[in-house]
Amino acid sequence: MRKLLDYSLSLLILGFFMAGMVSAQEEQSVAPDTDPGTGESSKGEIPFDEIRTFAEVFAKVKNDYVEQINDRQLIESAIRGLLEGLDPHSAYLDKDAFESLQEGTSGEFGGLGIEVSMENGFVKVIAPIDDTPAQKAGIKAGDIIIRLDETPVKGMSLNDAVGKMRGQPGTDIIVTISREGVEQPLVLTITRDTITRKSAWVRTLEPGFGYLRISNFQTNTANDAQLVLETLKKENNGSLKGLILDLRNNPGGILSGAVAISDLFLEEGLIVYTEGRISDSKLSFNAKPVDLINNAPMIVLVNGGSASASEIVAGALQDHKRALIMGQKTFGKGSVQTILPMTNESALKLTTARYYTPAGRSIQASGISPDILIDDLRIEKIEGSALAITEANLNRHLSNDTVSGAPAADGAEEPAEATQESLSQTDYALYEALNVLKGLVLSQKSSG
Repeated sequence: MRKLLDYSLSLLILGFFMAGMVSAQEEQSVAPDTDPGTGESSKGEIPFDEIRTFAEVFAKVKNDYVEQINDRQLIESAIRGLLEGLDPHSAYLDKDAFESLQEGTSGEFGGLGIEVSMENGFVKVIAPIDDTPAQKAGIKAGDIIIRLDETPVKGMSLNDAVGKMRGQPGTDIIVTISREGVEQPLVLTITRDTITRKSAWVRTLEPGFGYLRISNFQTNTANDAQLVLETLKKENNGSLKGLILDLRNNPGGILSGAVAISDLFLEEGLIVYTEGRISDSKLSFNAKPVDLINNAPMIVLVNGGSASASEIVAGALQDHKRALIMGQKTFGKGSVQTILPMTNESALKLTTARYYTPAGRSIQASGISPDILIDDLRIEKIEGSALAITEANLNRHLSNDTVSGAPAADGAEEPAEATQESLSQTDYALYEALNVLKGLVLSQKSSG
């Protein structure tokens, strides 16, 4: 009787796989007959031996495992194992995980505010989202999460880990992380909050010199960026001398958002193209007029937390020589994931293509190398220097006959210098980028 049950189950699973493969062939009839890497058949032939082995394992687990497991749980576990055997970004999303993904894309959810991936069985922080509990608690790009509350992360799926980090605003979670260069694990108690992804904002660094921060790429990011840039230009008499685009710790987002942001600063030419096995994955995107800042000099700031869509923007502007890239080498995620909804309200997040910069560079596992490297440094002001003496401090110094009005009193604040001094201490990379941008503006004037 048991053998008959095993045989029937094998036939059932075999039929399930055959139906799935036939469906896939109908939907992807343009796929190549052979895999270009291995030469093995990629369609048309059904791997009967392998499916038979799978059915046998399924039957043994169902019948002999120490605890009874229902068929749905076993099948979902098999699907998860199938996808986890691919790259780190492909995954099976059950109903709850799919809904969480949609909430994240819409820009608001309850949680900590961390973009993560799976690495060697642990959850790795790609980047904390700006102005979230995670960032305020000190989580950094590159941190490895090893425990959530009392639960070790090792062996946990990425979806389960993300689900555990999300929750009702106001509730606490203990996050234990391992950080390179720190001997002991760091234990942080973080209070969840409503994560609202404000993806674009601006400020004036100095008259005529603007700053645009993009924290992630959503559907409306380019529209938001365009609106705040128009406001920034009005604050600076209608135009900008130069702009710094800050993509540091930007973990990416949707491809169309990256294309649209690049298009704000390019007037023509290829922005990015993708290549995959099926025809739908072969796409290219080109810029349309007009450059929103009229070809004013640009600096793009990046670091190791700049990933995916951020690298598309940096690569496009670098290849077109539209901007200088400054900072540190980027994360190196050069693959495209497609969300494929399933009939049971679940979905597959499947890597379907690689993307390439206009010059044909693949960023996968290599990243974007900056034109100017800036180490992650912090500058501290030296107070009370005995050498801080100028001509104005000397007795009987001559007055300046070209300056009207009395000289500034000791300790009087000079706005531009004070702003730069403060910037050098709070954000050294941005301070250096502003200096380089000024040099580009001066160079453009002299050559013009």
